[in-house]
Amino acid sequence: MSQWTALLLAGSRPQGYPLARSMMLGHKALIPVGGEPMVLRPLRALLASPQVSDVIVLTQTPEDLRPVLPGDPRISLRASRGTIAATIAELIADRTARFPVLVATADHALLDPAMVAEFTAKAEGADLAIAVVERRPLLARFPQTKRTWLSFRGGSYSGANLFAFGSSRVLPAIEQWRAVEQERKKGWRVLAAIGPALLLGAVLRVRTLQQSVEAVGRKLGLSIRAVEMSNAIAAIDVDKPEDHALVEAILAGRA
Repeated sequence: MSQWTALLLAGSRPQGYPLARSMMLGHKALIPVGGEPMVLRPLRALLASPQVSDVIVLTQTPEDLRPVLPGDPRISLRASRGTIAATIAELIADRTARFPVLVATADHALLDPAMVAEFTAKAEGADLAIAVVERRPLLARFPQTKRTWLSFRGGSYSGANLFAFGSSRVLPAIEQWRAVEQERKKGWRVLAAIGPALLLGAVLRVRTLQQSVEAVGRKLGLSIRAVEMSNAIAAIDVDKPEDHALVEAILAGRA
């Protein structure tokens, strides 16, 4: 079993997040979820995953997060300089982050070790993998949730907040990521930036999702894999007040 370096993205947008501001918090990762700062939930899931060797928490303001992080030697806290994409490329280039690299986000409050195990197993061997959830199972359980869906032949999908970088061949794609930095959680925007074939497949619905990402990969000289997650909850993050309410309800057993 490969040992993954996990990067936990815990940055803030320059303009801030309305949800954090409404709670009088300066940092989105500190929004309380289940009675604790949100960042601790995906961090704990990563640390509990035997596939993960260490976790690098990336944020523009490490001093904001340092007081709440546990004193685990597997955790390191790094300042992100410039863009997150540039910082990831730098960590890979100087071998601070060793392949394979798993990328998760601090607002993925429902992340659990089972999701990590499934995604890393299915992403194994790909240069780039992006977790997705198909619309039907998510809406069957949570019909009230609002997501952005991209439709292909065979299904409609939304991103699920997990990415995998398997080799140095992915570095040019990370460079393209800078163009969509503020949408880094949305795999569609990332893939659209590195290959319009994905969106063409969606618009025309003549290709499946995997056929579309493979076409993008062929143009870039790397293997790209869309990993459909079996647990639809993987698509839920905490971005808006209604997301926060839904996550709290799920954790309390009310949804």
